[in-house]
Amino acid sequence: MITYNWNCKTVDAYVEKNNEAEVVYNIHWIVTGTSDEVNSQGNPYSATSSGTQKLDVSDSTNFIPFNQLTNDKLVEWAQATMSEEQIAGIEAGITSQIESLIHPTTITLTAGE
Repeated sequence: MITYNWNCKTVDAYVEKNNEAEVVYNIHWIVTGTSDEVNSQGNPYSATSSGTQKLDVSDSTNFIPFNQLTNDKLVEWAQATMSEEQIAGIEAGITSQIESLIHPTTITLTAGE
């Protein structure tokens, strides 16, 4: 089983927009998948994917000041603007990376002198 952790703590914000300060318009996301399988050193296999997600800031009706935002709220916003297919694709890519670590199909070798 793979557990996915979304980190959306880094954002781009307008200094001021719609008479509000520090208006978040772009979320930088980092998704880390961690497998319950471990390598020979006892460490879980993991992989990461990252990107950004633009937000629609044309309506400030439900504005939340930046100092009141949490990672959970930013994850909610980022995922709400993504399609289910996009989220599934990100997580599938991480799963594929982890599977390649667990069951490699290629190796790097160095010949002797």
